[in-house]
Amino acid sequence: MKNSVSWLNLPSLALPLKALFTGYIMLVGIGLMMAGLQVLLTHGMADGKFGISVDDIVYSYYGNTTGSKLESKLNGSMKAHASSEDRLTIIKWARGGADKAEWETTVHPIVEQNCGKCHGMIPSLPDITDYNVAAKEAKLDEGATVSTLARVSHIHLFGISFIFFFIGFIFSLSVGFNKWVKSGLIIFPFLFLIVDISSWWLTKIDPGFAWLVIIGGIGYSIAAGVMLLTSLYQMWVMPLRQKHVDINAWEDDLS
Repeated sequence: MKNSVSWLNLPSLALPLKALFTGYIMLVGIGLMMAGLQVLLTHGMADGKFGISVDDIVYSYYGNTTGSKLESKLNGSMKAHASSEDRLTIIKWARGGADKAEWETTVHPIVEQNCGKCHGMIPSLPDITDYNVAAKEAKLDEGATVSTLARVSHIHLFGISFIFFFIGFIFSLSVGFNKWVKSGLIIFPFLFLIVDISSWWLTKIDPGFAWLVIIGGIGYSIAAGVMLLTSLYQMWVMPLRQKHVDINAWEDDLS
């Protein structure tokens, strides 16, 4: 039995709807790539090396029991913002107990010169030009706090679920897929997102769960990528290649 609404699939959509969906797909695709880059430049430098590793995940959520957060940042994502000599001075100060007198005479001028243009000026960054904040960052790195995890978790769950909803809605109009395969691709990003965010909390408790963070992130990225690329292909390329094929009949046969 053929679909009674013959235009309600990606290849047969009216041009304005294709333009609307394409604009959304392009911006979301770029946004996902920027999110990946942001992860590489933040979490990906937690161990001092570029690229995501299990150690990066462990240091970000469980903490680094061998040093402070300040030291991790100076050897990682903030490494390029100070000379080796300045970084070593700050690290020695942190390891030595964050003495206030040494801060005033030696460390504070270095921090002010190298870090003050961002820290203390950008609200989202800790103001390490202030002794109390710097001393707190110099303590043993215990990873993400519970309050930070709660804040970031609810932002990701609300925000990314909306993105996946619209990606899935557009993809639901695709043709040529068995209904179970199509349903699986639509639900996978939501499931992997749950795995990803749940594993943040689990890694905070036990570093052995760090692998789940990587699996969750890769899983929803692949599923979303497949849906985005398939939707673009079926809206713009398939109509040119399938002019002599009854698209609705093809979809009914596969369902």
